[in-house]
Amino acid sequence: MPKAPVKVVITGGAGNIGGYAAFAIAKGAMLGLDQPIELRLLEIPQAKTALQGVIMELNDGCFPLLTSVTGTTDYKTAFADVDIALLIGAKPRSPGMVRADLLKANAGIFKGQGQALNNYASRNVKVVVVGNPANTNCLIAMTNAPDLSPSCFTALTRLDQNRATGMIAAKIGVQVRKVRNVVIWGNHSKTQYPDVNQAYVVDHPQPNVLSAVRACVGDNEWLDSNSGFIPMVQKRGAAVLKARGKSSAASAANAAVDHMRSWCLGTAPGEIVSMAIPSDGSYGVPKGIVYSFPTTVCPGGKISVVRGFTIDAKSQARMTATAEELLSEKQAALGTPARM
Repeated sequence: MPKAPVKVVITGGAGNIGGYAAFAIAKGAMLGLDQPIELRLLEIPQAKTALQGVIMELNDGCFPLLTSVTGTTDYKTAFADVDIALLIGAKPRSPGMVRADLLKANAGIFKGQGQALNNYASRNVKVVVVGNPANTNCLIAMTNAPDLSPSCFTALTRLDQNRATGMIAAKIGVQVRKVRNVVIWGNHSKTQYPDVNQAYVVDHPQPNVLSAVRACVGDNEWLDSNSGFIPMVQKRGAAVLKARGKSSAASAANAAVDHMRSWCLGTAPGEIVSMAIPSDGSYGVPKGIVYSFPTTVCPGGKISVVRGFTIDAKSQARMTATAEELLSEKQAALGTPARM
């Protein structure tokens, strides 16, 4: 029996990230080559014509997995009974805006999308927020969907994990597939903490070298200082913007698809992926924020925080700093007092 189509909505469907994600999903990169997709693309009225162009290209691609493609500016049409939601569309920062301004500008967007999810989506919907500031936009959407479980909501830090993994692989001189379990803690921002303390390298080419990333890199100063690996990951988005004149698009779409594939199909044995999820208090992270943790996912879609990591003092300080930023963002966006 052929599988029933999975209903997927992408907000900001006419944008660069949304367009790349739509094509990857249509090719089976998210749910596999045997899973039909009913695709909905949501846009603001001003982008309606551009959205039609994206739909034309999807139709021209002749993707066998697409049972239908719908472009709309209507929340009910976009979110009705939807199984998967990629919330990509968000208001970008304009000149003179500070982060608090951006949070307030996006609060209305993600309030509306949260309410739409609450009113129309499947009760088991899987939501990943990509539009920045992703963690707090996710919190806003979740807060406005009280009839849905908080476990339905996540924010994207897989892009940061992918960036960090690529940098480690380049430093060591191995393929990226051989670097495993780099972890991103906290916020998708310049305070995030890319952590290699649990990461390892498969089949390192040098004999008699431990597979731990630290041993393979052999340069703790580069891994830990404020001028090496950590700020390179934290500021990668700004570096891409400076180099190409536009924000990350293809890599962000790829990471969103990676994130949802792991969530829907489950992680491999021993695999750890970074997901920003509602904090349950693990590792002393305060509840009430959406924070990136090391996670595993069972084939049924249950996300579990990986426990038992030993956290040194330097790591703890970085993890606390990014939690404090998220509490501050929460106060700016929702008016909730920020306290650890």
